[in-house]
Amino acid sequence: MLGGEQARWKGGNILLLCGRFLRFVVSMATDPAQALVGKVLTVSELTANVRKTLESSIGQVCVEGEVSNYRMQASGHQYFTLKDAKAQLACVWFAGRFSGNRTAPLAEGMAVQVRGMLTVFESQGKYQVNVQSVQASGTGLLQAKFDALKRRLQEEGLFDRARKRPLPAHPATVALVTSPTGSVVQDMLKVLGRRAPWVRILVYPVRVQGQTAAAEIAEAIRFLNRESGVSLPVVDVIIAGRGGGSVEDLWCFNEEVLARAIFESAIPLVSAVGHETDFTIADFVADHRAPTPSVAAETVVPDGIALRREIRAQSDRMETLVHNQLQRWQQRLEYLERSALFREPRARLAEASQRVDATSEDLQRALQDHLAGMKRKVEVLAASVRAHRPDQVLALKRQQIEAVHARLERVTGALLVTHRGELERLRQKLVLLSPEGTLERGYSIALSQEGGVIRSVSQVRSGMKIVTRLKDGRVDSVVE
Repeated sequence: MLGGEQARWKGGNILLLCGRFLRFVVSMATDPAQALVGKVLTVSELTANVRKTLESSIGQVCVEGEVSNYRMQASGHQYFTLKDAKAQLACVWFAGRFSGNRTAPLAEGMAVQVRGMLTVFESQGKYQVNVQSVQASGTGLLQAKFDALKRRLQEEGLFDRARKRPLPAHPATVALVTSPTGSVVQDMLKVLGRRAPWVRILVYPVRVQGQTAAAEIAEAIRFLNRESGVSLPVVDVIIAGRGGGSVEDLWCFNEEVLARAIFESAIPLVSAVGHETDFTIADFVADHRAPTPSVAAETVVPDGIALRREIRAQSDRMETLVHNQLQRWQQRLEYLERSALFREPRARLAEASQRVDATSEDLQRALQDHLAGMKRKVEVLAASVRAHRPDQVLALKRQQIEAVHARLERVTGALLVTHRGELERLRQKLVLLSPEGTLERGYSIALSQEGGVIRSVSQVRSGMKIVTRLKDGRVDSVVE
């Protein structure tokens, strides 16, 4: 089926042919043998007469022009338009006619000489050349311009892969630089809305065909770069493109002004021009080339359904991992609490603490008893003083009391020092006898996998897993 541009071209071509048909009919009317005056013809009959007239009157032709709208069908037949600055001519080259031809493959923009039979394709009512041979007559103007610009920009480094940036995995804003009318923008909007409905879409309307199209597209790219995050939301990626067409239709994407704008863009840009077989200068400069605009839309955003499914799966996996880790930590804590190696230091410290408390109480009681005895002696002496001469006895006894008091302080201080020394020796002994003290002296403690202390080789058997605890960690090993 023909596209919109081809359909309009086809209509114009049919109108042009109608005028030529009338001239052929007039010429035939002057010949009595072929006079058709007064006879009503069907379209098929008229078209058949035109075809016969063309083939008999003109027949074999050799025409030179530039190849446009080239396409190869699955049948092997080649269809293209031969044109110059003022006119164009449809051509068909059937597969059986070029099997032995040694000319270079046809391509858009080639200048060629075509030899064949001028005839009419009756089902569409258009005249065409059934090509018998093609000879290249030099590179066409558009192809020459394309190749020259491509070489120059490539030498300047505009096509270097090293400068091309990856597309963002999860863009929040996508800008479309394309025509606001037609199926292309609608197709991209549908794809983006279906795959990622949360993505913000900015449509910058431009012409995608004609003399001013390249400048408009370039200005759109510069505007999006300039206003991104200023008057516009931050643009994560730009898609610039249009649907298929002839070389002339797509030529704005081969202009240098557009290539420079794409190269200068700080925003990653996807070129989506024409069909899969169409290549433009914009494709080589862009960060990414998509064969069609719809594929470009699919490329720049993730699939929302698949993304939500992956998020749910990741969430389930994370929940399972956290649950399992918590269970392992809980089991580890329970094991440590049950371990004799964990309980023993705590029990010994508790016992030593109780002994310290008991010793402190004994000291306090001894001191209180001693003070009470001395108090009783003082009272006896006081009574004796009162019974004798107070002045002399009091002075004597005061001296005795002071001596006793000084001796009491010395005895009490010595007793306290003795007990403190005993407590310190007990504490040091406890530290030395504790597992941690043993480990700090360079020894190790062998434990069974259940946490019990291995005190004899008789407790060890071949293949048994043991844990050797050192001062700075543990070593797991297996007995051979």
